[in-house]
Amino acid sequence: MERNALSAGDLVSCIFTTTGDLNAEFPAVAARRIGLSAVPLLGAREMDRPGALPRVIRLLVHCYADPDRPPQHVYLREAVQLRQDLQGAQ
Repeated sequence: MERNALSAGDLVSCIFTTTGDLNAEFPAVAARRIGLSAVPLLGAREMDRPGALPRVIRLLVHCYADPDRPPQHVYLREAVQLRQDLQGAQ
């Protein structure tokens, strides 16, 4: 949210996906803790594919943003390999 200059009021909804090895808590619980109490949140599972990157949480945010400012995609640590086409933008 910080990299994209978004506030909770800018968010319409969020979809989280997690790999099957992450099962201790729902990502939406963390989102509620940081103040997204009025935003609809949905969780889903990533496809379990052989060789897939483990311990991944992905987030798709639907929001109102400045159309003149391109979105800043955030991929942490090994997750950069999920979108190698964006590596130069990190």
